[in-house]
Amino acid sequence: MIDLAYALGTGGGAGQGGQGGFSAFIPLILMFVIFYFLLIRPQQKKSKDHREMIKNLRKGDRIMTGGGIHGRITGMGETTLTVEIADRVRVKVNRGNITSMVQPTSQAQTQKSDKTDTGKQDSPK
Repeated sequence: MIDLAYALGTGGGAGQGGQGGFSAFIPLILMFVIFYFLLIRPQQKKSKDHREMIKNLRKGDRIMTGGGIHGRITGMGETTLTVEIADRVRVKVNRGNITSMVQPTSQAQTQKSDKTDTGKQDSPK
């Protein structure tokens, strides 16, 4: 009875040969391609944009740190930034902890000048 079970188990796979090996890898290759376009590539692009943003920081830019602290850059070192978070309150932050620019310097100056111009025109008589 055991000899019959061994005889039935070996007869089916002999005809497939080398073709069965490659077709088994097609789903794995397809999954890797899907993961690349859905996960790996967007993450690389996001990382590249973050490095560019950190490289282009200037004094006066308004930033937000990874901890959620908002502030204005007052000093710059090679690896650290001095950020003013309140009047006369400055902290040193590692460049890598900057998550985003809240408002670039040129936009901040434009909005500040717009506020002063509209304040003069709208004053009551």
